[in-house]
Amino acid sequence: MKRDPRQTPQPQPALGRAIRELRRKRNATQESLGPEAGITAKTLSLIERGEANPTWGTVRGIANALGVSMGELAKLADRFAASEK
Repeated sequence: MKRDPRQTPQPQPALGRAIRELRRKRNATQESLGPEAGITAKTLSLIERGEANPTWGTVRGIANALGVSMGELAKLADRFAASEK
């Protein structure tokens, strides 16, 4: 069976949790935020679940759509990563 190329064997759950939290605080759905970020809602769902490892360009698009810097997004992801240990 062929693997979806958007999925990765190196999950990024902390990044996904950070994106989901910021999206929910903005009261946005995956269906509304995905196109703003330049991706599909399905891809955003994979990223939020830690099943896809986004490119820098995709992370930049998501951060812009959320109205935060990539640094702010990374700091929140680091906090979630630290709490998962």
